[in-house]
Amino acid sequence: MKPYKIILSGGGTGGHIYPAIAIANELKLRYPDAQFLFVGASDRMEMEKVPQAGFDIKGLWISGIQRKLTFKNLMFPFKLISSLWKANTIVRRFKPDVAIGTGGFASGPLLQIANSKGVPTLIQEQNSYPGITNKFLAKKAKKICVAYDNLERFFPQDKIIKTGNPVRQGLLDIDTKREEAIKHFDLKPGKVTLLVIGGSLGARRINQLIEKKLDFLDTQNVQIIWQCGKLYYQQYKIYGNIKNVQVHEFLNNMDLAYAAADVVISRAGASSVSELCIVGKPVIFIPSPNVAEDHQTKNAMAVVDKDAAMIIKEEDLDTDFQNKFSQLIAAPDRQAELGRNIKELALVNATKDIVNEVEKLLKK
Repeated sequence: MKPYKIILSGGGTGGHIYPAIAIANELKLRYPDAQFLFVGASDRMEMEKVPQAGFDIKGLWISGIQRKLTFKNLMFPFKLISSLWKANTIVRRFKPDVAIGTGGFASGPLLQIANSKGVPTLIQEQNSYPGITNKFLAKKAKKICVAYDNLERFFPQDKIIKTGNPVRQGLLDIDTKREEAIKHFDLKPGKVTLLVIGGSLGARRINQLIEKKLDFLDTQNVQIIWQCGKLYYQQYKIYGNIKNVQVHEFLNNMDLAYAAADVVISRAGASSVSELCIVGKPVIFIPSPNVAEDHQTKNAMAVVDKDAAMIIKEEDLDTDFQNKFSQLIAAPDRQAELGRNIKELALVNATKDIVNEVEKLLKK
């Protein structure tokens, strides 16, 4: 039997890239001789991260539609036609047995072409509120793997399987890594460790908040592991010289960062939320308001409504942050309760469950 050929598309942010890589790694375990090809947006971070993970990638000239009239929007029709043309060439030459989309700009043209050529497609929808691309692709997809309830409002019910979002495998046993993590980050005993993460590229508003509140945080007996992101590192690295503050452009050892943390401040991208459920630490979500359909707030509220995390909206940071943060730090019982409650929402077998669905499509 000839080896399977599997094409995956997803990117723009780590939230779309890492799930695709996790799915590919699980498929590779099961089918070591399978051939894999990723398709991404040619100017986004997947062009670097996917080859680092050991997979080939081809780029499309594609970007999203901006919500206001810009030059980029005027270019969109040309980019779309170019991407459909190139995706057509890629699919024709590679001849995939299945196509998997994890969201992001490039997955639209690729899965559209795969659908038109009769290649079975699977969509992995990470958010509680899907974007335009996946709503459009759902009509022809064979399977739609989701992480939240109540998505039959957007997708055909008979195609939906609730699997959860794939997460990095190293997070499944972080409880055993606490000592190693404390040593790795050279942390002081007797202080509360605050982990600040703003997504793979960084979050300007969270960085501004931490900078502004450093004196306040110093009064709270915390030490800070601050991932400020690639776009902001030059601006904020000076604070890495202050006692009890470490500034990182990017944390390659996320498992150790989570293991070291006592409290986490995070954006509410779908992958982050899924990871934090598995990690089981008390979280304050600060959702980005600058995303389609405000889906980060919806992701966060799905957890907050189950008394499993706290939320502070960006517009409320100046009035609410100090009060809410100091209350949480002063209440170890509340921290433990939030940690327990969020862990109950974890779907730890997501990657395997999604790959089981991919397998069914391959076997057909």
